[in-house]
Amino acid sequence: MPVLCTPICVINISASDAERKLCTPISTQWGYAGRVTKLEKGPRGLRRGRGARERIVSASQQLFRDQGINCTGMDQLCAVAEVSKRTLYQHFTGKDELIAECLRRFDPDILPEVFDRTDLTPRERLLAAFDVHTPLCPFIAAAVEIPDPGHPARVHARDYKKAFAARLSDTAREAGATNPEQLGEQLALLLDGASARSRVLNTETLATAAAIAAVLVDKAIPTAAVPPGAGGNPSARMGRVPDAVTSSGAHGRAEKLQ
Repeated sequence: MPVLCTPICVINISASDAERKLCTPISTQWGYAGRVTKLEKGPRGLRRGRGARERIVSASQQLFRDQGINCTGMDQLCAVAEVSKRTLYQHFTGKDELIAECLRRFDPDILPEVFDRTDLTPRERLLAAFDVHTPLCPFIAAAVEIPDPGHPARVHARDYKKAFAARLSDTAREAGATNPEQLGEQLALLLDGASARSRVLNTETLATAAAIAAVLVDKAIPTAAVPPGAGGNPSARMGRVPDAVTSSGAHGRAEKLQ
C-alpha cells in the first residue's frame, strides 16, 4: 500500500476512500474532501467553526453597546464569544473590521418597520419614526469613540445617517412637503439629538422630540396635501399626549440591536 506523507499540505480523503489508511507526520491535517462554500470560509480561506462568526458578532454587539468600543478588549470578546483568538482572526482581520461589521448589521434596510408600512400615510410614517425607542444610536456612539473619519466604521456611520435622512426626505416628498429635503434633515437632526440627550440625562426625551416633529411636519406640509381623515392633532393620532412638547416625562426604552 503506498504511503503518503506531507508536513505542509492538508490531505483530503473522499468518502469512497474512507477505509484506506494514511500514514502522515503528526503535524499533518487531514479531512474528508467536500465542497467548502464561501460562507464556510473566513477571510483567509480557512474552514470556520460552525456558528463561530455569529457568536463573535453577537458578543461584539453586546459588549460594544454595554461598555463601549474602546473599553472592549479582544481577550474579553473571545471569552464571551467562546472562541480562540486564532478563530476570531480567521474571520476578521482585526477589531476595526469587526466594529464595521456590527454597524453594517444594525438596521441595514433603514427602519423598514416604519418606512415600509402600508397602513400609514406618508405623514404618519414621518411621525412614527419617533415611536421607535432605542438605546444610544450605535452610529453616534462609534463616531464619538473613533476619532479617525476615514475609519471603516465612521464611513459606514456617515453613509447610514445620510441614507436615513434621505428616507425621511423621500417620505416627506410623498406627504407633499414643500421642501422635503429640508424637512428630512430637520427630523433626522431631531432624532439624533434626542438619542444623545436621552443618554446624557439618562431619561427619555423622544416624547418631546415627537411633539416638536409634529409641529415641523404641520408647518412643512400644506393643508391641501393632508389626506381626508388625517386632520386634527397629530400627537393625539399617534397616541401621544397633546402637551408632550412641554413635557420631559420618561418612558421605558426597549432595546433594539440586531
